[in-house]
Amino acid sequence: MDRDFLSDLFTDFGPVTIRRMFSGFGVSADDTNFALALRSGLYFRADEQTIPRFEAEGSKPFQYQTRARTVTVNSYWQLPARLLDDSEELAEWARAALAAAQRAALRKRPKAKKAATKKKVVAKKQKTRNRRVGKAKRAHRSR
Repeated sequence: MDRDFLSDLFTDFGPVTIRRMFSGFGVSADDTNFALALRSGLYFRADEQTIPRFEAEGSKPFQYQTRARTVTVNSYWQLPARLLDDSEELAEWARAALAAAQRAALRKRPKAKKAATKKKVVAKKQKTRNRRVGKAKRAHRSR
């Protein structure tokens, strides 16, 4: 799949950004990646709400081979081949994939903020502690 083919494929969906990624392309809308176009096919983002739809079509999750084992990525599922000829239905699936990607992003954000906030508080306490020690040492030296 090349960039022009992907642009044409998503015409009914709306504007998308297509970027080089791995051995293919990442497809995003509203700064959210929702599809991967790789040598092995087109994969859409999926979650507990959309996976049953992929399973009903006989689709499989994205897999790749390492030296030691096969890794399955359950968050991306192969788009049924029949949809490559039906741009209107493909647009519906793409909207569902974008929604799944946005739900996943919402679940991840709060955890990252808490961890970053905690680190800042600890760093701030450490700075304050260091200042106190520094003042005490300077006061002791000046005597």
